[in-house]
Amino acid sequence: MQHIAAPRKRYARHFKLPAGLAVCLLLGIAACASEGPAVDTATHDRETEAAVLLKINTTIGPAPCSSDTQCRTIGLGANACGGPAAWRPWSSQTNGKGESLQILAQRLSELQRSRQTHDGMVSTCRYLPDPGALCQAQRCVLKTVPDSAS
Repeated sequence: MQHIAAPRKRYARHFKLPAGLAVCLLLGIAACASEGPAVDTATHDRETEAAVLLKINTTIGPAPCSSDTQCRTIGLGANACGGPAAWRPWSSQTNGKGESLQILAQRLSELQRSRQTHDGMVSTCRYLPDPGALCQAQRCVLKTVPDSAS
């Protein structure tokens, strides 16, 4: 009995990629292989929140004032069930701060709400009212809010 070899397919041994495509594929594979570990989004979000908060603090600065009428408050962050997580005093003595502070505060709230939703966070849902601000020793400070539990 004679063994008959199967005919070879010509295209299998002559298949070549265009040089540009081969380089792109190799670079793409190398890029995937050299990629480090995935970025921890929670860490990234917290770093972004910290950067926005730093910008807010820098914008507010020492909050100088000469009268109570120059002192304002701005809500910062977000409680998981709504409302700001904290209040900060700022001074209207330096023109143009109000609008930029509002934009930064809104950005911080959005970042925190997004992180809280992603993490499934809940809170005590205690409402944090605006305490108001006054000028004390030529600086805007938060008014003390009497504790309703006393």
